[in-house]
Amino acid sequence: MSNLVARLSNPDARHPRVMVVANQKGGVGKTTTAINLATALAAIGKPTLLIDIDPQGNASTGLGINQADRKVTIYDVLLGGAPIADAVVQTKVPRLSIVPATVDLSGAELELIDLDRRNYRLKDAIAQFAQSSAQNFAYVLIDCPPSLTLLTVNAMAAADAVLVPLQCEFFALEGLTQLLKTIERVRQGLNPALELQGIVLTMYDKRNRLSDQVAADVRGHMPDKVYKTVIPRNVRISEAPSHGLPALIYDLKCPGSQAYIKLAGELIQREQLRVTA
Repeated sequence: MSNLVARLSNPDARHPRVMVVANQKGGVGKTTTAINLATALAAIGKPTLLIDIDPQGNASTGLGINQADRKVTIYDVLLGGAPIADAVVQTKVPRLSIVPATVDLSGAELELIDLDRRNYRLKDAIAQFAQSSAQNFAYVLIDCPPSLTLLTVNAMAAADAVLVPLQCEFFALEGLTQLLKTIERVRQGLNPALELQGIVLTMYDKRNRLSDQVAADVRGHMPDKVYKTVIPRNVRISEAPSHGLPALIYDLKCPGSQAYIKLAGELIQREQLRVTA
């Protein structure tokens, strides 16, 4: 019983819960979700590490990490064998750290091709970090590129689960179908334990009937996987990255920030049910 209580209050510090935030379609709020969900988890007492594995480095920029502070990056971890511990940068948010990315990562796919365990470079690095680091993270979130590359494959091979931000727009289900096929291919070939953690509806506009229709369609298609919490369209969320801040720090009271706090709470509830199942 004591072990169960410990797992419910905080995932094993030596084995943090690793989640990929992914969608092969761009412009769906993927990085925004990664940043603000990580911030919300940290705010409710869950030490969180965000790994930016997108060559655009938007998660790093959105958390206020200057280029000068990105001395060791995820590129060095994947290609140079640098330990994750050397790349971790503390953000302005208590209990939230990040492994930043730079544009150097854009050439990583070609460089990875000839390396041993090319699909497992990130998995190996996270495992080594979890065992050797003095920093105890409850969650590791990985922000992926909006495409299926070796970087995305590395992320999914390293992860326990995939969290999918899904924009409330016409082609949402089509994009979801493609992503589910990708997850299944990774599960069959690289990571049998990989699961779909949940689907988060983003950019929801209650004034737009299409948003309601898409939400209903997705819930009808996968009712057990879609979060109750939806992320609304909100200008404050869009403004926050230009200030190098998560929306929760930029404007805690805005509807978008409040939605991400609710999402974090709902995620924790799902994780607790998973542990007790």
